[in-house]
Amino acid sequence: MTWHLGRLVAFDLETTGVDVEADRIVTAAVIGLAEGGSTPYEWLADPGIEIPAEATAVHKITTEHAREHGEPAHQVVDQVAETLAVWVGEAGAAVVGHNAPYDLTLLDRECRRYGLPTLHERLDGRPLHVIDTRVLDQHAVPYRRRVSESQGARQLITLAGFYGLDWDDEAAHGCSYDALAAAEIARRIGWLAHTPRRHWPEHVLAERRLRFHAFRDLTLAELHALQITLAAEQAAGLQAHFRKTNPDAVVDGAWPLRPWQAPAADTEGAPA
Repeated sequence: MTWHLGRLVAFDLETTGVDVEADRIVTAAVIGLAEGGSTPYEWLADPGIEIPAEATAVHKITTEHAREHGEPAHQVVDQVAETLAVWVGEAGAAVVGHNAPYDLTLLDRECRRYGLPTLHERLDGRPLHVIDTRVLDQHAVPYRRRVSESQGARQLITLAGFYGLDWDDEAAHGCSYDALAAAEIARRIGWLAHTPRRHWPEHVLAERRLRFHAFRDLTLAELHALQITLAAEQAAGLQAHFRKTNPDAVVDGAWPLRPWQAPAADTEGAPA
């Protein structure tokens, strides 16, 4: 069975911000996808901190709503990590998402914040295979242009349109909606990778230097390993672009998880 037709577990978070080291989970979705259909799980957490207005503008969850209706953050984090571990470790599913390092790293940091086992610790050596639609799309369609001044070439809404998915602006940025969109995009990338070019849609063929066939006939392990290389190359290219105007710009190319760095010990008051 080719990688895009196997078991998937779609994963997405909505959070208090974009800093994976400091921000918190507000909502989470883990949706198991197999031949028999889907098994959805969704959580609303009280993150324990104020939800900034900028974050609320994206996912529509206010601090007051989260405090009234959300479960305690440590319980949500534990349940999300354990549900993912079951689908990955016992069902053999690949985690699929859009910009996977963001969601997986933030979940990792939340587990550490509450003294809970991380996803990797729960898997206990069993492999974690990830399918990241942002990495795959950027390699397959390298020269797609921005849609507009406000809509980039690699945003989830852009990929949804390119791969033929309907898009609901009201539902978008709900974690279940975004997770399912990423899973369907992954499947369509896989279909293109395993289909002769003559059968591709005209709007796909209109793009330059398409490279979908790089993903053909790969095992999940091989696809995962390829994405590690691609993500590093893509980050290096973006960093070089940024350094044209900012020589100190750094773009982290770690994938699918940014390495953990323990905080430096507090040495204030220590003997010289």
